[in-house]
Amino acid sequence: MKEDNRHRKTQDVPECRSRVYLYILLLLLIGGVGYIRAQGLPTNRYFTHGERVDYDLYFKWGILMPKAGLATLSIKDSKYEGNSSWHYRLLFRTSGMMEKVFKMRDTIDCHFSYDDARLLFSSKRTNEGDYYLIDNLSFSYNEGNVSVRSHRYNLKTTKIDTILTAQGRMFDMLGATMYLRALDWDKMSYGDTFPFLIAIGRDLVNVSYRYSGQQIVERGDAKYRTRHFYIDIIDEAFTQNKEAAEVWIGDDQNHLPIKIRAKLKIGAAEVYYNSSYNLRYPLDCRVVFPKR
Repeated sequence: MKEDNRHRKTQDVPECRSRVYLYILLLLLIGGVGYIRAQGLPTNRYFTHGERVDYDLYFKWGILMPKAGLATLSIKDSKYEGNSSWHYRLLFRTSGMMEKVFKMRDTIDCHFSYDDARLLFSSKRTNEGDYYLIDNLSFSYNEGNVSVRSHRYNLKTTKIDTILTAQGRMFDMLGATMYLRALDWDKMSYGDTFPFLIAIGRDLVNVSYRYSGQQIVERGDAKYRTRHFYIDIIDEAFTQNKEAAEVWIGDDQNHLPIKIRAKLKIGAAEVYYNSSYNLRYPLDCRVVFPKR
């Protein structure tokens, strides 16, 4: 029994560590493709083929807040199992001091059906040098019920192969980001909440967005008009579940994340919009003031 426990602890350390970073990626990429009706999403509302957005990630320990990573989110026309699809991709890598402490390369690929943008398949590949893991999620739908085959493996063995089921909204880590950007702000009131589930390995994690009104975010020589949301996440990676994180979404037709702040057991994380390309609409939420 002792040997089994030691083995389990050794295996769980990188998985738990990756889980924290995956939540940061989730918080980074709160964004999406359209207004959600059940699980489907009308396409082409907030994005277009070739859209790309870059972000900078920082970690805060006390008064220190070094740059810790870079992330790119992109979307394009593609194919999945012979049918047209939207291919949504996240590329993430650590940088600076974090490269020496915890080097990480993460790629998440999602395919959504082209007509109604239902999440069909997700593949996450985690590469931490001596630790490599693949998580595949295959989604199916039946009258409001969602079933997901969760298959986790490395180059040597299968770690998880199970079925997760739920009613209502259930996504993968990146697909969940399709939700907040998709909400209709004209129909929201202060305090409105928007719950859903995220499939991770054997678990279904409860997450909820809570609207708290309009705010201004300052970054360098620019100011951004934003909509502010709290994020409640029920998971051991966070020191607190209620208001575990905050996100500021640009108040224009693109609905891009501008800033994210997360409180973690290992400190805190902050994410900032850096640049974007091929957006469907002008980034009108950004107001630049000339330097004096």
